[in-house]
Amino acid sequence: MLRAMPSRAERYVAHLDTLTGTTAPRLQPIPSTHARLDDVIALVYADEPEPRYLTGATYGLSLADHPDWHGVKPELWISVRSDDPVWALAIGYLAEQLRGTCPFVYGDTIDFGQPIAPDSAMTAFAVSAPAGLDAHQYTLIDIGGAPISIAGCYPVHDTERKYIREHGIDAFWQLDWDLYDVRRAPVV
Repeated sequence: MLRAMPSRAERYVAHLDTLTGTTAPRLQPIPSTHARLDDVIALVYADEPEPRYLTGATYGLSLADHPDWHGVKPELWISVRSDDPVWALAIGYLAEQLRGTCPFVYGDTIDFGQPIAPDSAMTAFAVSAPAGLDAHQYTLIDIGGAPISIAGCYPVHDTERKYIREHGIDAFWQLDWDLYDVRRAPVV
């Protein structure tokens, strides 16, 4: 009996498995509000990249189209020092709600409109290269169809979101802040 070829989603999860080691993710569907688009899946990796951290990724953002995407489509990634899965669910929610309207390019900021998680006062995200990955791990991932590039989502305070919009993501990266700390004070 022949086994069916793995789906695009299965090939993407297999790629994520190479990035996260042996941790099996919890898969959480985010119901689609877009006609003709499947649900977004939030993948939640507990204790990754180390104990008391959480890494999350999405699958489903890349099923949409956006005029700023030219042959490569994004999925989202987050790594934080927290054990609350709401961080991964938040980027899944963003991917589902904003697919087709937000390009999720480096330097974008997204106002979440409220504290993202109970353990943090942060209310926004900044998009940049994903934490803890080398460029070959997050760019031009070929799983069939349009290649995927993983975009990192960094929780930020509203004052920092405004700073990034005014001065750019590179200026923000030059400031002294811990990119994993969801309880840190604002740096601007």
